[in-house]
Amino acid sequence: MFDKKLVELFQGIGEAKKAVLSTSRENRVTSRMMSFVIFEYKFYCQTDQRFLKIKQILNNPKVSICIDNIQIEGIAKIIGKPIENDIFNTLFKKNFKSSYENYSFLENEILLEIDPIFITVWNYKETIPVRAYFDLIFKNYKEEIYLGDE
Repeated sequence: MFDKKLVELFQGIGEAKKAVLSTSRENRVTSRMMSFVIFEYKFYCQTDQRFLKIKQILNNPKVSICIDNIQIEGIAKIIGKPIENDIFNTLFKKNFKSSYENYSFLENEILLEIDPIFITVWNYKETIPVRAYFDLIFKNYKEEIYLGDE
């Protein structure tokens, strides 16, 4: 069940998405819109290594991504430069051409990989709110009806 639901979730997300990335350090949480490409169940984005989000990630690699009704908790790490990763370059250029042309070749640009560890999805089955939980560490999937008064 877990694998089937995970495949369906990532097919629905697609290979690229603009989403909010949240990072934190020393009780300060910041969020910003980022352009992500998604492959092999991981999220990739590029950014300037001098930005606050990188200082926060180096101190605390636990991050969160929000895409519509999907909340993704994950672990971020720097994996090199965008121009060094062929799959990232192909997908990023295809989906975010102007960002690729304007930023991917800059000297201070780095590539982040975010490995999801827990995902929560809010859905409605007919008119009933349902939360779906994906625990990617233990490969567990569960759905729960949200009643609001319990």
